[in-house]
Amino acid sequence: MKTWAKWLFFIPFIVLAFVISGCSSNSSGSSNSDDLDKLADDVSEENPSGDLAPLEEKTKVVIAEDGSASGAGFYIAKEKGYFDDYNIEVEFAKFANSDDMLPALASGEVDIAGGISSASFFNAISQGINVKIIADKGHNVKGSSYFSFVIREDLQDEIKEYSDFKGKRIAVSTKNAVDDYIFRRMLDYAGLTVDDVEFVLMPDFGNMLAAIEKGSIDAALQIEPFITKGSEEGIHTRFGDTTDYAPKAQIAMVLGSPKFVTEEKNVSLRFMAAYLKGVRDYNDAFNKDKGLDEIISIMTEYTAMKDPELWKNVGVTGLNPNGEMYNENIKDQYEMYKENGATEGELDFDKAIDTTITEKAVEVIGEY
Repeated sequence: MKTWAKWLFFIPFIVLAFVISGCSSNSSGSSNSDDLDKLADDVSEENPSGDLAPLEEKTKVVIAEDGSASGAGFYIAKEKGYFDDYNIEVEFAKFANSDDMLPALASGEVDIAGGISSASFFNAISQGINVKIIADKGHNVKGSSYFSFVIREDLQDEIKEYSDFKGKRIAVSTKNAVDDYIFRRMLDYAGLTVDDVEFVLMPDFGNMLAAIEKGSIDAALQIEPFITKGSEEGIHTRFGDTTDYAPKAQIAMVLGSPKFVTEEKNVSLRFMAAYLKGVRDYNDAFNKDKGLDEIISIMTEYTAMKDPELWKNVGVTGLNPNGEMYNENIKDQYEMYKENGATEGELDFDKAIDTTITEKAVEVIGEY
């Protein structure tokens, strides 16, 4: 596995996270040909993990994260020792942006990464950047979406239905990406068109909060923790929920290099099992109040949201405990970008989406 230098990092989107892993050169080459079905069946409760045996030699996996909540599975798995159980050593690093990450992922220099749905992402794949979409890394939870619309506090009596957005100035962080997809689904639900509102492109969510406070915009497609913060400070109020009109929007995905997914199965299977164990602890904490204080402590350590009490109030990122994605929605988003003339070439989703490793990891650790 090649070594690589850490790059300077700046990512303006909290929901955008990148995960990089690199196996050390002392990994057994013969393991690359191991049969995945055999690996999934070779489990024992006597192993440290309670399932798969640890790797014979310690293998380093470098994870690139920007401190977003969608990286919870990785943070928790590290702190709870799930990677250690498989003799995997994790190290967090950072990438400058997705444009740098995708070629490295396709070449096998990077093994695992996280990214959001966008026209540029799909264009990269259709133009020959070979990466695999393998697991969920972010979606909205019904009734408490972490990515939803807010309106100015003083407009509550004026905006009561989605159709009341007509004529209003609405801030959205991107165009031809998942934010734009959610925005347009809201307009469809409201019976409106893009010509009925004023679209304001505003990439920074903090600036959205300030713009609403100043009155220069009427509404925004905002993200946590800004949704909760603005509500507590009386700047804006949450309006409805994203799942009203986009109930199965796939926001972020775990990506894998073909080499890591198909040739280094002994490592990638264990890596995914550890990741899903972390995701399950996250779900137990925020959905069942099981070990909540411990998980919040981990999240405050790794993310920019340092207030433990705030974690108890925000709408948290949805992470599927079995790694399942909304595959059809990924295709729907691609079709919208295509209709907008933002994509080039054709994308073969049968090749791009490969959940084999994730499904095998679930076989090993069991259904949640």
